[in-house]
Amino acid sequence: MVELGSTLKRLRLKKGMTQADIAKDLGLTKSVISAYETGLRLPSYDILIHIATIFGVSTDYLLGLENNKKQGLDLSGLTDAEIDALSQLIKAMKEA
Repeated sequence: MVELGSTLKRLRLKKGMTQADIAKDLGLTKSVISAYETGLRLPSYDILIHIATIFGVSTDYLLGLENNKKQGLDLSGLTDAEIDALSQLIKAMKEA
């Protein structure tokens, strides 16, 4: 799970956060975040989901299963018509 650690560190630094900042948001200690980043420890499912939420990425992205962090779009709250419109827009953009 080295991928998780390096991804977490990269996302944290990109957002200008310290390990202490992330630890506070998650209700953990800085040493636990350090252990995640170095691969000595893995987060629980709940913490993994919370980390993904903080950085606006999917858990698959954090785990290295998905290359594009924006691949999983959050469509919650949209109507079926709005989702269809977005799908058509994406299709048109890919064809352009």
